[in-house]
Amino acid sequence: MRVAITQVDGVPRRGNRRADGLRHIGVIQGERGVSGEDDVMFTTILGSCVAACLFDPDAQVGGINHFLLAEPQPGQRVDTATAHRYGVHAMELLINDMLRLGARRDRLRAHLYGGANILAGMRSIGSDNGAFATRFLAQEHIPLILSDLGGRSARRVDFRPALGRSRARLVVDAVVAASPSPRPATPAVVSGELDLF
Repeated sequence: MRVAITQVDGVPRRGNRRADGLRHIGVIQGERGVSGEDDVMFTTILGSCVAACLFDPDAQVGGINHFLLAEPQPGQRVDTATAHRYGVHAMELLINDMLRLGARRDRLRAHLYGGANILAGMRSIGSDNGAFATRFLAQEHIPLILSDLGGRSARRVDFRPALGRSRARLVVDAVVAASPSPRPATPAVVSGELDLF
């Protein structure tokens, strides 16, 4: 039996219906969304962050998270207000939300997106996030069906949770059209007390 509920971080969310007939719901950094409704599309934009799209094809329940960092640094204290930013917590929170909607852990399937190393010279946060997510799924025996990790470009991810369908598109920098060459400045003409330009 399908569960007709959609939540983001445990709070019911309706979303905005678009021309495609789907209710689009944004998931931002540190959030997770779950749904058993077939007209829901979760959307997120990723750079070095990773989104795990999990689904149970039998229960037709799915969910997505968007985490910033894989794990806290050794010895770092993490409180409940910031735990969802870390993949190690975000993955468990997402799975638990899905189980409450009728999914079973042994039937979960996964898609992974993000983990780009966008800024040259910065440490490999994106690579670390991607490696963590892949390792987590392997340890939990959740099959990874689709993966688009790494690179140097941001991604926009759309996920239909009840159907387990996802897509990612690269977000490229917009090319700014060159402005026309400025006209040479015309010297001011002085005539009495009035300056003309």
